[in-house]
Amino acid sequence: MTASVLPPAIVLIIGGLVLPMLPVRLRGFTILAMPLVTLFLVWQVPDGAALRMPFLGYELTLVKGDALSRLFATVFAVMAFAGGLFALNQNRVVELAAAFCYAGSAIGVVFAGDLISLFIFWELMAIASTLVVWSAGPSARGPGLRYAAIHLLGGVLLMAGIAGEVASTGSLALGKLELDSLSRGLILAGFLINAGAWPLSSWLPDAYPESSWSGMVFLSAFTTKAAVYVLLRCFPGTELLIYVGLFMVFYGIVYAILENDMRRILAYSIVNQVGFMVTGIGIGTELALNGAAAHAFTHIIYKALLLMSAGSVLYMTGKRKCTDLGGLFRTMPLTTICGIVGALSISSFPLTSGFVSKSMISDAAGIQRLEMVWYLLAAASAGVFLHAGIKFPWFVFFQKDSGLRPADPPWNMRAAMVLCAALCIGIGVLPGPLYAILPYPVTYVPYTPSHVVFYLQLLLFSGLAFFLMLDWLKRTLTITLDVDWLYRRLGLALAQNLNRAAETAWNGVMGSAERAARGVSSGIQRYHGPDGILARTWPTGAMAFWMTIMLAAYLILSYL
Repeated sequence: MTASVLPPAIVLIIGGLVLPMLPVRLRGFTILAMPLVTLFLVWQVPDGAALRMPFLGYELTLVKGDALSRLFATVFAVMAFAGGLFALNQNRVVELAAAFCYAGSAIGVVFAGDLISLFIFWELMAIASTLVVWSAGPSARGPGLRYAAIHLLGGVLLMAGIAGEVASTGSLALGKLELDSLSRGLILAGFLINAGAWPLSSWLPDAYPESSWSGMVFLSAFTTKAAVYVLLRCFPGTELLIYVGLFMVFYGIVYAILENDMRRILAYSIVNQVGFMVTGIGIGTELALNGAAAHAFTHIIYKALLLMSAGSVLYMTGKRKCTDLGGLFRTMPLTTICGIVGALSISSFPLTSGFVSKSMISDAAGIQRLEMVWYLLAAASAGVFLHAGIKFPWFVFFQKDSGLRPADPPWNMRAAMVLCAALCIGIGVLPGPLYAILPYPVTYVPYTPSHVVFYLQLLLFSGLAFFLMLDWLKRTLTITLDVDWLYRRLGLALAQNLNRAAETAWNGVMGSAERAARGVSSGIQRYHGPDGILARTWPTGAMAFWMTIMLAAYLILSYL
């Protein structure tokens, strides 16, 4: 093994494994210290390969740094710190241990320098995130099992693609791939499953909202953004991703508008926002790729803020449906303010982080004269304001008076929300530090008069449409059907019918075999039983006669 740095991922992975064995007083310090140490190590990784080791005749590059890797590793470490601070009073230690192993595996993915190293950390990430879901209790077992099944399918596709790639090229290099072979198509499919691309998007709103009030904060940050990272690394400029991304954008908007569960609203908005990033990757210019990377960075923070505010409501009230909530601004003012900051950020409101990142993607589409893509992204931005920018805070914190009077959550949860809110506003006001660490040089200026006025008009009319259609958008106790119905209900029904058919066929075969066996048994009984012809006593003379006949036949045959 050749190494020049300590792998940043190792701190969170080992720390997560050790966490359950630590005393309670030391556990809180460790939860906050590990991400900070990891963040320091992230910025010690130089450009190029920093850790190599031999494996089955190949040389693995476990750590390889560049601007793109450091960008994603930085925000993953920041998110691990904010999520750990928010979860300090979480008494499920297994969840915390799995969450930090999950974060460490995601950092391992972004620093992996070859396909096998990537796959190892990819699967560790799937296992750890499944444990985070399952840690919520019995109600999360079914969703967690479906989550694991989908991600194991993605892992199988990815491994098959990697095996085909290595067999055809003899190289493990992790770099730009042209979509020109079956193996590379399988690799892309494995990445897109983790990104939440349709038709296998429904694992995300199925599993994430069933995790605990703190677990979903971690879950929102790593799996889909690690997928965005590998798409940026391997498939920039792949035109197919434009259409995949646009479908994700509108799919997430439609289902989020239909939802009544506040955490499922935010889960569908993850799919929507990742769709913007995937579209930017498909456009493939430097501005679009910078926009996708920057939007992944800002999305992790503002989505965590939104989920922290939703998690705080769940923690203090035990309720998650919009129809059960409302009027919480009276007694949860800090949570309300932080939720509004997150809502404005996801809506790309000027002076928030979403404005300085998402606009890079739409402007890249305009520069490339992709008019339809630009119009669709603009319409989608208005849709985001409808479902996450207004709907979530309005129905949770305002609208009717639900009669609930919970206080703001404990200090650590408030501190985590304030930290994320400060980052959302700070990046929005001063985007320069974020632009400085993007993978390509940035000359983009977000705050031009035309740009600001356009987005303000877009958001103003979207907000007006919300209140004009408020009677239509009021939530009721409904159930929305998604693609997961095919394997949760239809698939189950088909499996039960197939099981009954197989059972009937098996019973028929066994019945036939039993009847045949009885026939053979009765035949044997007929000839060899106590009264059978072969069991009767024969006279001695008859026996001597037949022996003479047999000897005569033998003599005749011997002379022929």
